[in-house]
Amino acid sequence: MRLGINLGYWGAGMDGDNLAVAQEADRLGYDVCWAAEAYGSDAPTVLSWVAARTESIDVGSAIMQIPARQPTMTAMTAATLDSLSGGRFRLGLGVSGPQVSEGWYGVAFDKPLARTREYVEIVRAAMSRERVSYEGEHWTLPLPGGPGKPLKLTVHPQRPHIPLYIAAIGPKNLEQTGEIADGALLIFPAAEHLEETALAPLRAGREKAGLTMDGFDVCPTVPLATGDDIPALADQFRPYTALYVGGMGSRKQNFYNRLAGRMGYEKEAAEIQDKYLAGDRAGAAAAVPHDLIDSTTLLGPVARIADRMQAYAAVGVTTLTLAPAGLTLDERVASLRAGADALERAGLAE
Repeated sequence: MRLGINLGYWGAGMDGDNLAVAQEADRLGYDVCWAAEAYGSDAPTVLSWVAARTESIDVGSAIMQIPARQPTMTAMTAATLDSLSGGRFRLGLGVSGPQVSEGWYGVAFDKPLARTREYVEIVRAAMSRERVSYEGEHWTLPLPGGPGKPLKLTVHPQRPHIPLYIAAIGPKNLEQTGEIADGALLIFPAAEHLEETALAPLRAGREKAGLTMDGFDVCPTVPLATGDDIPALADQFRPYTALYVGGMGSRKQNFYNRLAGRMGYEKEAAEIQDKYLAGDRAGAAAAVPHDLIDSTTLLGPVARIADRMQAYAAVGVTTLTLAPAGLTLDERVASLRAGADALERAGLAE
């Protein structure tokens, strides 16, 4: 099993530290450094900066939002980043959520699965330097009846195939991801529930495409905090978990809330959402079960983290992406080193 690092969003007050964290992850042999975007910093700019200041670690978008860019623009960006980084770019895509898609980009959040499939088909065609001609429900290239003609990418990506990941939570999205992508970006992964909540639908999608899980990158993001006081460490992530389970999306459309329900926390997830949407964020955080936090994070001393890493590897995780906790650079770097030490102790280092 490989390790990754997730820097989250740029502009959150730790920008200089983020670069130092990425450089330390590079030095420690981490496999990939991911950066996110929502409606603040964009991922490609951050990744170009990180790639320029590191040596061997891959850089990946987790995610580049589908409603933010035309698919051919995404292909251009991916090819450029892959070339500038010396073949170290990984393209992670996702539809985002209805608030961001419609409120920030003005793009209707409708038929996300069909939209994602078309988007991936166009991106793959463009990155392979085909002349792009496409007739779909959501995109038509070139536009009919006008001066446009099928064009092909003028630059050559560093590699003939840039790895393409999709952020997926729901069963149908996971199945489609297994069918059309090279990897899946997962969130809130509990090792004991990962088979039914993610791996089974991913495997079904691979089988639908006549493929196996060999070579497919199962890549969950897991917050990491080291120490001996497990309850105190878990409490650090109560606001984070409450935000996603309670406030990310609407009452009717919250993918993270549904995921918590599929892990057996349906009643608790409803309470968290009720309190969060009523403005009681402290109450929502307090309502998050300790076991939900503990099962979806890496908490404790190195030996305990190593045991949890073994559980993730045993169920089928191939790249475990860490989000190291800490208010200072020294604390985050210490967490990074603990993660590398735990992987070694677990006997999983490649």
